[in-house]
Amino acid sequence: MGEATFAPNDLLVSDVPVITRNITIVSGQNLKRGAVLGNITASDKYTLSASAAADGSQTPGLVLATDCDASAGDVVAAAYASGAFDSTKLFLGAGHTAATVEAAFRKAGAPLYVRVLK
Repeated sequence: MGEATFAPNDLLVSDVPVITRNITIVSGQNLKRGAVLGNITASDKYTLSASAAADGSQTPGLVLATDCDASAGDVVAAAYASGAFDSTKLFLGAGHTAATVEAAFRKAGAPLYVRVLK
């Protein structure tokens, strides 16, 4: 019988219920699991949230659940709409910190939590 290994990256760190939803990642990006995403208001597509953006995506709203290569075109991918995440495992866009992402989740009332683990 063969052996298998499970090597999670420990992105999820709590027993907070996990909910995912399918979203569209806008083309031109190759994102890793744990990327903090913002919604582009005009297209309802998602991109890595950067604080200086002015298209709606500056506000963090979801966390990417799987690696996603959208470099050649838009891709439908799963994203976490609920969960608790290790701050060191998140991929943050320019201008964001774990604290600013957590604050955005709290302001929106989203059931997403950023945990600073020691």
